Amino acid sequence: MTEMMSGVEHVEEPKPAPGLDGLDEQLVEQLVGRARAGGLQLTGEGGVLQQLTKRFLESALEGEITDHLGYDKHDPAGRGTGNSRNGVRSKTVLTDIGEVEIEVPRDREGSFEPRIVAKRQKRLSGVEEMVISLSAKGLTTGEISAHLAEVYGAQVSRQTISTITDKVVEGMVEWQNRPLDPVYPVVFIDAIHVKVRDGQVSNRPIYVALAVTCEGHRDILGLWVGDGGEGAKYWLHVLTELKNRGVADALMVVCDGLTGLPDAIGTVWPRAIVQTCIVHLLRNSFRYAGRQHWAGIAKALKPVYTAPTEAAAKERFGEFTEAWGERYPAIVRLWDNAWAEFVPFLAFDPEIRRVICSTNAIESVNARIRRAVKARGHFPNEQAALKCVYLAVMSLDPTGAGRKRWTMRWKPALNAFEIAFDGRLAAGRN
Repeated sequence: MTEMMSGVEHVEEPKPAPGLDGLDEQLVEQLVGRARAGGLQLTGEGGVLQQLTKRFLESALEGEITDHLGYDKHDPAGRGTGNSRNGVRSKTVLTDIGEVEIEVPRDREGSFEPRIVAKRQKRLSGVEEMVISLSAKGLTTGEISAHLAEVYGAQVSRQTISTITDKVVEGMVEWQNRPLDPVYPVVFIDAIHVKVRDGQVSNRPIYVALAVTCEGHRDILGLWVGDGGEGAKYWLHVLTELKNRGVADALMVVCDGLTGLPDAIGTVWPRAIVQTCIVHLLRNSFRYAGRQHWAGIAKALKPVYTAPTEAAAKERFGEFTEAWGERYPAIVRLWDNAWAEFVPFLAFDPEIRRVICSTNAIESVNARIRRAVKARGHFPNEQAALKCVYLAVMSLDPTGAGRKRWTMRWKPALNAFEIAFDGRLAAGRN
């Protein structure tokens, strides 16, 4: 036992892999110290970071061509091999710290294919992500170009930026056609209006379909550009597309009086309940009233949509009509016309009512989209508008914290849906 322990004591610990500690940190400190002593900038044109990036890339390229040829530079072993180095060519690449001019080695046969900076590659990883992120926030190509020039000293043309963002179109098409879940507890359908300059500037709706999954996650099902002529035929096309992508059933579809949508829902998902969005109904009511009466109208309508039963809601609405009907008959007509799609949620538990009454589910998405759209002002065509909205959607919740909050918020409602719809959610979990 003693001999065994003695042997263990003399086992050498494995040496740590080289990293940015120990001697490496000392080298970094020396470089920074020399740069400051010599009056050199760390960043910007001609700065230390730019020079280090240049040296690093050129060293990596030299290593690649050595591997390709099979011998080091000036090595006699290369004589008579049939291929050799053939000088260099200058190339400017855009990096996260700005433009860097590098010397790319060549071989006589022209068979060398560099990997760290590939042929015809002008941007290194990270730059494209930066451009797409800025575009998702609504910056125009000109504003992105000015930002890169100001912050990184990089001259990037509008055409280059447009080319980068155009790459997302392929991903957008794939995303728009991806398979979907067989069942969703709730599908929210809403519209964002954008200005499109196609011959003349006009308002065009972009419809967003947002669903809550059986696990309580948010899932944006797709985006569609309307032309103002939407009806049952248009919505039948949209919903049939969702059904063909796998959505066999939706328990509730929440929308805002879109023409022809209830009929299309009944055709595609016969068992789905069509529910008017309560918040949209209230907002539309305020459009007919003076601002000084908004608080009074909101107070008078709250007993209607919080009533325990449909009969009680009808009674409370009668009281609202007596108090406000003479002054604002258009509000009474609005609620009368929407009554059939307003009352369904009154038959459900408070947990379901709560998530249907609140449009937080889709309003947080719409708010992000509106910021991006407002920053752009108007778009040259429909595709540009759709690309902007898609980028805004893809940039939602980058940390994943919102997804966790969302799931926890929907758990009570999903339990209520499970009971109220008697097993229809089970198909979505299989």
